[in-house]
Amino acid sequence: MLHFLDILYTILHIVLIGFNLVGWIWAGTRRVHFISLLATVVFWYVAGYWYGWGYCPLTDWQWQVKYELGERNLPSSFVKYIADKITGGDINADLVDGVTFGLFMLVIVLSVYVNFFRKRASSG
Repeated sequence: MLHFLDILYTILHIVLIGFNLVGWIWAGTRRVHFISLLATVVFWYVAGYWYGWGYCPLTDWQWQVKYELGERNLPSSFVKYIADKITGGDINADLVDGVTFGLFMLVIVLSVYVNFFRKRASSG
């Protein structure tokens, strides 16, 4: 069961990250995408105030499973974890966090634009 949960959490993580990166592109997903970004902000910064900046409950749950499976020395970020797995290296955590934050800020700007400003410009 733990291996199944680990795989499920990995898939959910990748789908959520992918959706947060590109969900703004399609008109039919823009509202849900914006809500997903807001939820991410709430967890990263509001819950993060108590649990640590960048807190993600999905990472928390997955790290509990990985701990039960015997994995230790897990990074604080799923993105760092998966980047290290893909590259076989040990990518600098600050670099990963910086790229993650930069892309997230870019996506927020794009989402705000397509959800609030582009509509007004095309309907006027």
